[in-house]
This record gives sequence, C-alpha cells and structure tokens, in this order.
Amino acid sequence: MKKICGINIFVLFIVMVFIAQAYADQVRVSVAKSMSNLCNNLIVKFQAQHPDVKIVPNFASSGALAKQIEQGAPADIYISANPKWMTYLIEKGKIKTDTEKIFAHNALVFVGKSSTNAHSIGDLRKLTRVAIGSPSSVPAGQYAKQAMDKEGIYDEMLKNGQLIMAKDVRQALIYADRGETDGAFVYKTDAMLASSAKILFEVPRELYNQVTYPAAMTKASDGNADAKLFYDYIVSEAAHPEMVRLGFTLP
Repeated sequence: MKKICGINIFVLFIVMVFIAQAYADQVRVSVAKSMSNLCNNLIVKFQAQHPDVKIVPNFASSGALAKQIEQGAPADIYISANPKWMTYLIEKGKIKTDTEKIFAHNALVFVGKSSTNAHSIGDLRKLTRVAIGSPSSVPAGQYAKQAMDKEGIYDEMLKNGQLIMAKDVRQALIYADRGETDGAFVYKTDAMLASSAKILFEVPRELYNQVTYPAAMTKASDGNADAKLFYDYIVSEAAHPEMVRLGFTLP
C-alpha cells in the first residue's frame, strides 16, 4: 500500500513538473477584445522572427480579464482598454508597475445600417434598440455611458429598455452588423471590421475621456524571458505601422 502511495506521489510530481514547464515555455497575454486583431497580427510578425516562442492570447472584456488575473489565471502581459482596470490590478498587487505604458489610443463611434436615422448622440432617443458594452465591465460601454450621461439620455433609455447590453465591444458590433439592433457604440477600429454596418457619427471627443490602452507585465511573468521579449516588441516602434494600419492612434 505504501509502495502504491509512493508511486502515485511520484507520478503527481512528474505531472506538476510538466505543467510548470509548459507554462514556463509560454507567453500568456490577456488583451482587451477590441485589440484582438492587432494582437494576433503582432504575434504573427513577432513569431516570424522568434518561431520558438509560443504566445497564448486570451481575449475578453478588460474587466473580465482583470478579474481572472486577480483570481490567479495565468497571464504574463495585460492590455486593458482603459486605465481603470489596470489601476485595479495594480492595487491588487498583480502588476509590475515599472512596466506600465500607454500602448495606444482609439475613438468612440456609433454604427448602424445606412437607413438608421441617427446622425448625432441626441438622435438615439428615437431608436428602439441600441447595443452597448455592459458599462460594469466593458470600457467601450463605460465611455459610451459617459457620453450619454452628458447628453442626459442614458438613464432614460435604460429605463425604457432601449439599451441592449453586450458582453464586449465585438458583440455590440455584431448586433448592429446583423441588424439585430438599430446601432451600437463601438471603437473606430472595430467599425472597420463591419460587413454591413457603417459609421453613422463619431461621438464628440468632449463627451468622454480619451480611449486609452495601458499595457504592462504582470508579477507572474517574473523569470519569463520570452514574455519580456514580446512585451518589449509590442511597445516599441516596430509595432507602430500595424497599429496605424488598423486605425489606432499612437501614444
């Protein structure tokens, strides 16, 4: 019996070593959903120069990713769609603060079918269904709520059931692109991915805080040289042409 128990412990030890080694050979990147295309393209370009580096991206809303990291999910690099969730993780002691940098900027727009009669934020009252990322966890939704609050229409539209909450900005775009809603608040870079929906208007910059993407390495990345290598690449000028091509504004 003791021999069997000893064998089981040894097998468990070997499995744990393999798991630890697997994680050590990976670069785990948690990225705001609106950056998925850019991140995937940068990974391809980076791996062309470093084919032995395995990068594992995780795309979701910034808030969902921050909660995952807080609870121990593996992540070496975190890119948020607003400073709020980066600050949240810094306060939780999860971020290497000396690595935090502004990665990029974006703009908020409203998209919908060409037939949708909405040319300014004040016109949204006339619409039946407007998609918005849930402000509780989606930065695009937080920026949109901020703009709608300044126009005095958010609470009214929420009460009237006119707002359709999406789990992230890409889902909001899909709702508008499929015609399931009259329109949606998305980032300008997301609007470029739509197949049917068009930009109906750009939300006036004075109505919301500048869309800012901070990036940083997590404390869990300590000892991961490949993570440092990839992070240095994405925050360098080498990544700028792809960022500009996809519609992001350089920091």
